[in-house]
Amino acid sequence: MPTETEALDNPASKIICRLCGSADLAGFVDLGATPPCELFLTAEALEAPEPTFPLHPRVCRSCLLVQLPPLIDPDETFTEYAYFSSFSTSWVEHARRFVTAATERAGLTSDSLVVEAASNDGYLLQHVVADGMRAVGVEPSANVGAAAREKGVPTITAFLSPETGAAVRAEHGPAALVVANNVYAHIPDVVGFTQGLRAMVADDGWVSIEVQHLLTLMRHRQFDTIYHEHFQYYTVGTAQKALRSGGLELVDVELVPTHGGSIRCWARPTELGAGPSQAVADVLAEEAAAGLETVEGHAGFAGEVSRIRNDLVRFLIEAADAGKVVAGYGAPGKGNTLLNYCGIRPDLLAYTVDRNPYKHGRYTPGTRIPIHPPERIDADRPDYVLVLPWNLREEITAQLAHVADWGGKLVYPIPSLQVVEPGSGKVVDP
Repeated sequence: MPTETEALDNPASKIICRLCGSADLAGFVDLGATPPCELFLTAEALEAPEPTFPLHPRVCRSCLLVQLPPLIDPDETFTEYAYFSSFSTSWVEHARRFVTAATERAGLTSDSLVVEAASNDGYLLQHVVADGMRAVGVEPSANVGAAAREKGVPTITAFLSPETGAAVRAEHGPAALVVANNVYAHIPDVVGFTQGLRAMVADDGWVSIEVQHLLTLMRHRQFDTIYHEHFQYYTVGTAQKALRSGGLELVDVELVPTHGGSIRCWARPTELGAGPSQAVADVLAEEAAAGLETVEGHAGFAGEVSRIRNDLVRFLIEAADAGKVVAGYGAPGKGNTLLNYCGIRPDLLAYTVDRNPYKHGRYTPGTRIPIHPPERIDADRPDYVLVLPWNLREEITAQLAHVADWGGKLVYPIPSLQVVEPGSGKVVDP
């Protein structure tokens, strides 16, 4: 069996970089084969075959973009989507603060148009509407787009492409601000999507993109954020190249804590001639110091991932042997990467709960763990609650403070296994 270094040195065949077109790609980390992470199963589907796809991102030796081959069709995954952003109160508040800051940066007024690509259920644009500005959402998922319209957020049901972007501009005019939060990783045609952003933004306008930072993903072992719906994983360096491919120039960057550590990229049309800020230079230097300007600098991650799997599975087996009950909290997409890679099924995790009613009565893809409303935890009083959306640690630790009433504890698997007291978040022994 090849070592990690040998695997990294072995180019993947028949895979073409979606950004630069190179055929010279190397392995990054191999997480086996899993189903698409948001395709939750109904009870009837449990008896049917379930397709799985290799979850093996590569790094391009030419442009260094880390990427998954486009093995799934976005039309099948995002036309009806299980994720509704507004079920996270902290995420809605994050969006509100963003709108306030972006209004000042971009000089937005009541005449300004703000467009969001992949606007989901209106979690962000609702704040734009409340502030008296014009808003348009472009959202491919019909079910979550309908929820946005119910909030008074005008929403077009479509995938963003150069043609869609041109049509939005023709109907609504150029946008002073175009937002693309947590979608830049979700599109296989990164060049076409970027061209769509450029088509919508005014010639003197702003584009803001939030996307998970590969540097943070690696440092904090966030391997569960790798799944088929995430087609690529960005550094500031590769994001800069991707933006240029569609006529946009990176002018500033912010490091934000969302999703375990993200970058907020501020871009403007290339012809404006705006240069990058010192913040861009600083983060590029940090990435270079971490080795991410070379293919070899991406090595070492797979070994860290294996240790997380071993620690979590060992904990669950020991809990089961001791007669302890472990339930899950949350059913996020990232949780399904974790569960499938670790081989965790209902014998080790009895069930999980989620605030999203869409998921109630369904089962996690691949591992087929039942999903219940949050009240199930209160009724059953499990000994441990395994928190799958670990990126919302502070919010969830407070939400589950009452688990301490029966002596229960919370378990966070990433970046390393920790058992904590509900409410206080103090790390304790199992």
